[in-house]
Amino acid sequence: MRLNRFLASAGLGSRRSVEELITTGQVRINGRVITDLATQVGPDDAVKVGSRLLRAEQKITVVLNKPAGYVCTASDERDRKTIFELLPANWPRVFHVGRLDKDSEGLLLVTNDGELSLALTHPRYKIEKEYEVILDKPFEPKDREKILKGFHIMGGRAKAERLEILGPTHLRLTLTQGIKRQIRLMLYDLGYEVERLARVRLGPLRIGEMAPGEWRLLTAREIAALKAPATTDTGKG
Repeated sequence: MRLNRFLASAGLGSRRSVEELITTGQVRINGRVITDLATQVGPDDAVKVGSRLLRAEQKITVVLNKPAGYVCTASDERDRKTIFELLPANWPRVFHVGRLDKDSEGLLLVTNDGELSLALTHPRYKIEKEYEVILDKPFEPKDREKILKGFHIMGGRAKAERLEILGPTHLRLTLTQGIKRQIRLMLYDLGYEVERLARVRLGPLRIGEMAPGEWRLLTAREIAALKAPATTDTGKG
């Protein structure tokens, strides 16, 4: 692991901010001052900043089946229940990838892996997010084309990639955008109220049979599959 990445993972700030610690001679590896940003840190190396001996933060990535009624924040000024109350308190600092509003439920990733977060949230990677929706009244098939073609809502021009009608009031929508409350606002503008909204898939990862409030650690294979759009991207810019 490169030294700047190691320092960032140990909680000393972003990779860019820790570069100053290196170039100004404040970092020692095995007792030797290191100023080369490209230096690699091995598993047996002793890395110190001042008198502090550092260890890389353990990577944690879990999928959580978020129940309705929980907010995606570490603390809430209105004393509402937060998703972090569903997770062990002794973990390193973790953050949610994307968000689900308080009334929505389903698949939510929680991690301290910044590379994974970027792969899932950067607009150029167009990660698919699939939702199941229950409406307050039967869906009019004529509205399907409007949702697929797209129109302006608060937050920008919104569209769905796919829309399946599973029942009179039951839809499955697939998005690649990340506009806040996108599905609720699109359907509201067409005259519907969303009674239930659940994310069931993120890229290749599905919620499966997890109960509300349940979480599990992702496997190395699942994490690699989620990161694949970023590692295979050939776009410039």
